Amino acid sequence: MRAATERDGDELIARRHLPALPDRVWNAFTSPTGIAAFWGGSHAAVPQASVTVDLRPGGEFALDTRAPDGRTGRLRFVYVRVEPPSELVFDEPVTGLRTTVTLRPAGHGTDLTVHQRKLPPELRTDQAADGLASILDALAAHLRHHDDGDSSDPSNPA
Repeated sequence: MRAATERDGDELIARRHLPALPDRVWNAFTSPTGIAAFWGGSHAAVPQASVTVDLRPGGEFALDTRAPDGRTGRLRFVYVRVEPPSELVFDEPVTGLRTTVTLRPAGHGTDLTVHQRKLPPELRTDQAADGLASILDALAAHLRHHDDGDSSDPSNPA
């Protein structure tokens, strides 16, 4: 199953059912190991050593991305709301983009919604929607093959 996305003006919403309970998904979204494992999706690598997390309102998380063609970039976000394990809101100061991540228990897994608001014009594209879907699909794969985002023990089933 692939993430479903919808665009509406300056908003992008992606939804994906994940094969892990909300606590595990939360850990993947808030630990350097977890973020490095999925944030680049299929279009970039994120070196784990580049990820920093200060998990509190006003705190930041940042990461480096490396595209297949060698281009690199630094992304920086500021946490607005941190409500474990159900909601995470963060802003990207450069563009003003606000992302709300909502986690809801669903059976033996989690229904995830990522709602991005104030998308800059260059992110109001099918390519950007596909990129976000790719990130959530990479998150699902990570959760299927690793324990809680803080370890790489493939023997722990998701």
